[in-house]
Amino acid sequence: MTAMSATRPRSATWWLLLMFTLMVATFLAVPIVLSVLAGLTENYFIGLSSGLTTKWLVKVWAEYRQSAFLSLGIAFACLACTLVLGVPAAYALTKCSARWARVLEELLMLPVALPGIATALALITVYGAVGGFRSHWSFILVGHVLFTLPFMVRSVLAVMQSVDMATLEEGARSLGAGFWQRFWGIVVPNCASGIVAGSLMVLTLSMGEFNMTLLLHTPFTQTLPVGLADAYASLRIEVGSAYTVMFFIMIMPMLVALQIFSRRNRRA
Repeated sequence: MTAMSATRPRSATWWLLLMFTLMVATFLAVPIVLSVLAGLTENYFIGLSSGLTTKWLVKVWAEYRQSAFLSLGIAFACLACTLVLGVPAAYALTKCSARWARVLEELLMLPVALPGIATALALITVYGAVGGFRSHWSFILVGHVLFTLPFMVRSVLAVMQSVDMATLEEGARSLGAGFWQRFWGIVVPNCASGIVAGSLMVLTLSMGEFNMTLLLHTPFTQTLPVGLADAYASLRIEVGSAYTVMFFIMIMPMLVALQIFSRRNRRA
């Protein structure tokens, strides 16, 4: 029976679903590919026949590398903050009653439900006049943490709820393990897949966040997405597209590294 099922031809429905999936993937990927090619083309309006060049990448790196380093720094600082806040918050939610846990989850989701501009205006209104806070990159960091924290909490909480954490902790407690021993030896290793998934979302969302950052930034704290919008609005399309290429070059290695770490963790 197994050999027969292995050689059974695919149904027409399977092929239709495959074709539909490929069409959707192509529809989404073509604009990205064309944008990348535009950043490597001598003249976008002439096309590839004008020749390929890296001068636009060199121009973007020379003029906007500070934005690139700033975005990386904010993204990793945001990841650190969401790890410190999000993992204990998810653990605390598993200890709360179901009613209070739902209420707290909804409160955590508010920054995501609200438009980014509304959250940015609220931050400017409340904290904009506090010393030099408004002109420091940490002001953008606060907005990014507010926006990305729910994704970290939800990812970790989902894994914690799928594991019988109470039984594991009770076993460790019966062997004499204290709270911190249980937290670092039982809780964190068992929700590592959720932490990796949350980290993936936090990094990508922080690197690409535009709506909130547009209001929170200053001329001295311009991030990659804001600089990208500025490049497309005021410079040649080749420069804006080269900016997009630089964004991919920065974000893809981080995503691949996190995926490799996640696979190794699952195997372990």
